[in-house]
Parts: sequence; C-alpha cells; structure tokens
Amino acid sequence: SLVFDRFYANSCVCSPTRASLLTGRYPESVGVPGVIRTHAEDNWGYFDPAAVTLADRFQAAGYHTAAIGKWHLGLESPNLPRERGFARFHGFLGDMMDDYLDHRRHGINYLRDDDQEIDPTGHATDLFTDWAIAELDRRADDAEPFLMYLAYNAPHTPIQPPAEVLEQVRRRAPTMPEPRAKLAALIEHLDASIGRVLNHLRHLELDESTIVIFTSDNGGQLDVGANNGPWRDGKQSLYQGGLLVPFAVRWPGVTAAGSRFSGPAMTIDLMPTLCAAAEIDGSGAVDGLSLLNAWRGKPMPDLDRREMFFMRREGGARYAGETIRAVVHDGWK
Repeated sequence: SLVFDRFYANSCVCSPTRASLLTGRYPESVGVPGVIRTHAEDNWGYFDPAAVTLADRFQAAGYHTAAIGKWHLGLESPNLPRERGFARFHGFLGDMMDDYLDHRRHGINYLRDDDQEIDPTGHATDLFTDWAIAELDRRADDAEPFLMYLAYNAPHTPIQPPAEVLEQVRRRAPTMPEPRAKLAALIEHLDASIGRVLNHLRHLELDESTIVIFTSDNGGQLDVGANNGPWRDGKQSLYQGGLLVPFAVRWPGVTAAGSRFSGPAMTIDLMPTLCAAAEIDGSGAVDGLSLLNAWRGKPMPDLDRREMFFMRREGGARYAGETIRAVVHDGWK
C-alpha cells in the first residue's frame, strides 16, 4: 500500500469531511459547514440535494454502489443514502451512538437495512464488518463492478471496546492509563475488523482488482486518550492535530508496497482521483485535484503550491455559532 504522510481531513469533525469525501468539494459549498445532528437547534448542516456525489457518478457509470455503516449526512429525505447515489444501504443514519451495543442516539434507532428499521444485537463495529462482508459476497459472482463506502463509528465516543480486546491491551501494556487503553482497544478492534474485510476480499479473489482506501474524518480526540504526536491539539480544532489523519491506498499493480508520498493532499481530492482511476467522467463542480500521479509513484510538485481551506461551524460556548477557518498558502498555515 501507499501511505500519505501529509493527508488532511477537510474538517476537524465528522459531517463536513464526509460531505467533502462524497462530493470532492469544500463542505461549506455543499451545505455542511458543521455537524449534522438530530435536533434542529444543535444542527449545523444540510447536505445540498443538488450536489453530485461520488456514488452518483459511479452508479451512472454502471457500478453497483453500497454504503455500509455510519452515514451522518442526513436523517430524512432527500438526504437518505439511497437518494444520494447508493443502491444499497446497511448502516446507521445518525452521528454518534450513545452505546455501541444498543445503537441508539437520543433514544432513537437509526439503524437501517435499505429503508427498513432494524434492531440487531452486537457491537456496532462487528455489525458493520459483517454487513460489508455480506455485501462483498453478493458482488463475488456479479460481473458488475462495485463501489463500497464502508464507514465506521469507531473510534468515536463513547470509548467502548469489547471486553476481550481491552483485556489484551491491558496484558500487553499494564502501565498504560485506562482511558488510553480503552481507546487503543477500540482502535485495535476496528483494525481487526478492517483486516477481516481485506481477508474476505482475498478469499473471494477480488483483492487484485479492487482499490482499497483507508482514512479518517478528523484527528484524534485528546480528552479520551488520543495522542497526535508532535501536532498541536486534536479533534474539534483546526490546528494540525485536528486535521492530519491517516491515509493509505492499496491498488495492486499500481501502488508500490511500503511506499510513501510526502506531498499535501486532502479529502476533497478523493472523488476526482477515484473517477480518474476508474476512467469515469469527473468533470463539473469539484474543488479537489486528482492524486492519480501520486498513486502511480510520480511526483506532484503542484500540490505544495495550491491553497487549502478548512472550516467548522458549531454552537456552544466555544464556537457560538461562528465558523472557524484555516488556510494553507505558500507553505504557511
């Protein structure tokens, strides 16, 4: 796989970055400058129904499109996943879960199988993984190419790892503070789940013909045990700790194993890159740049010279309904 050393989420919180991922546009330009939530007085976004999504483009090109896991871009029509280009949805419409085992938010069940409310048992991370694997099984004997958007709630609060994974972390690192041990366990559970999906791709002999991308929608949350290394602050902040996130892409025959790319890139670049990789028309209103040359191991010096913008709008005492902003210009932030 190819790892990017300077990959930025387009915001320091969930909904705006996810809007950028699915549209290739800055989140404010598609109506999502802040977090979309259940209650109107605490809701800071409305996903523009006219915005063209990655799923729209791939579906028009003959791909089967599926969204599995966390949606967080709308709770009702016209912003349900199956109205935004996804033929299949199996996941959670809302933002965070108040409990990974009962899957409610504010007492409301947002789990759906397509448009049907469901109430399964199990840890949400395991459920999303099982559903992704089931979706891959449906694709295995289908000549139609597919796009799967698999989005986990983990490692969002509440920090609620399975007991057996937490015990493994405690045995391995007995002096680790409890908050960090729980966060590490929640992330290790997530990593193991992604491993299950990749192993199933291999089992179905789809791994050599499938591009796999892994990234996050914001930096680590410091008050629950995250460590963002040398970077200042974390989730909810537009300092580097809130924006710099992991990014890796695996494209057999194209990305070199163990390779790295040092140029700056961000979430809005994924839509134009994936369209270019699949030879799908990606023209239109897109703010991002194609990273295809970087994926192919070629330099992209122009990335260092472009301006990059970041934003987040929120209420409460810290933000008071205002939008915080950051810009990277000519090497300065």
